[in-house]
Amino acid sequence: MTLGQRLLAIRDTRLAQSVMFVIGVLLLFVGAPLVSPLPGPGGLLLAAAGLTLVLRTSLWAKRHYVRFKRWQPRAGSWFDWGLRRKSAKRREALKKERERAEAPPPSEVPRTDDPLPKAGLEVVPIDPTPSEVLGPQEASRH
Repeated sequence: MTLGQRLLAIRDTRLAQSVMFVIGVLLLFVGAPLVSPLPGPGGLLLAAAGLTLVLRTSLWAKRHYVRFKRWQPRAGSWFDWGLRRKSAKRREALKKERERAEAPPPSEVPRTDDPLPKAGLEVVPIDPTPSEVLGPQEASRH
């Protein structure tokens, strides 16, 4: 058994989960408010670390997190990105795959990279000929 496997096995024990939960709560409710008056983003970083530990170790917190994500999906996606959640990565991959399948082929998509779209630089005749102004039958009479 390698060192990494041993550390993962220790992390999954009930005692380690409880210790990580307590550390997360302390970071979230004690450390962050103490550090937040100092200049810089220290309080925010401690709160994020504490929230991460709490969400990874508490089923109660996960249930409330799911409720929060349903209420605020955009904020929930930011939290998923911050937590590096596998389920969020899987949902994003499926969403991109569906969008690719529904998108028209590149040859049918109108170009949008025109540097001067409709800037009045269309090609038009400067001085129209009499046949263009009067028509072909009236121009031959004059």
